[in-house]
Amino acid sequence: MRLFGYRWALSLALALGTAPACVPEEGSKSPLDYTENARRDYERGMKALEDKNWEGVEEAFNDVRTKYSYSRYARLSELRLADADYEQDKLAEAISGYKAFVHDYPNDPEVPYARFRIAKSQYDSVSQSFLLPPLEERDLSSVNDAMETIRDYLEDFPSSEHARDLRYMLEVVVGLLARHELYVARYYLREDNFEAANARVEHVLKVVPVSGLEPEALVLLGEIYLKQKRKAEAKALFEQLIRDYSDSPFTVPARNFLAHIGEDVGTLRQAETAKPAPAAP
Repeated sequence: MRLFGYRWALSLALALGTAPACVPEEGSKSPLDYTENARRDYERGMKALEDKNWEGVEEAFNDVRTKYSYSRYARLSELRLADADYEQDKLAEAISGYKAFVHDYPNDPEVPYARFRIAKSQYDSVSQSFLLPPLEERDLSSVNDAMETIRDYLEDFPSSEHARDLRYMLEVVVGLLARHELYVARYYLREDNFEAANARVEHVLKVVPVSGLEPEALVLLGEIYLKQKRKAEAKALFEQLIRDYSDSPFTVPARNFLAHIGEDVGTLRQAETAKPAPAAP
């Protein structure tokens, strides 16, 4: 009887043009159940992540993404999968996962976290490369990427709780880039390619500032100037170094170069005074 009544009501609704868009299936779950089940599976994944049960992590969070794709927990599961990659030192996979989250959900409140983890993963990739061949033999694109990512984050979130750590990371990667530039500058100097050597050092002093290598760069640039017979400019650089970085060990070579310049000037003056006077007409 109830079934007949339901069919009669549905037929009447169709006739009146007011039929519902869909008829709930028997045993369908409410939105509250949907969210609760998503939360339950998400928490199962979090427990697996805490226990470093990587297979459990994959299973639980992928279940959430597949079964509850319209829930908030599906987005969070994408982040947690990236976290799991990071914890396993799968840094390339972690970076890819975090970047995908930022791209797909640019307005999500977890974007600052994901961007921080991108920067941290890139920095850790650079740190691991310390065990690789010397800087001059490497592709430094990853170091440049880390520097740009960290700078962008600090510009967008200057008051972040991670700002202090990121500033330290920035000092490290900037120092690596500056060290590489100085190495290349010395190579050019040995090859008597003074213009190229000059360009590399000036890049360190202007484009990659606050690297901690400024005194070393100033000494090297002064040495290049001496090779180019630009003694007055070299002298000014050495004097600047001694004045601005008085505690640096690079004041020692700077003083030595200044003494050498002074000796050259003294020798030149002696030669000039020793010239015979021009004969009277």
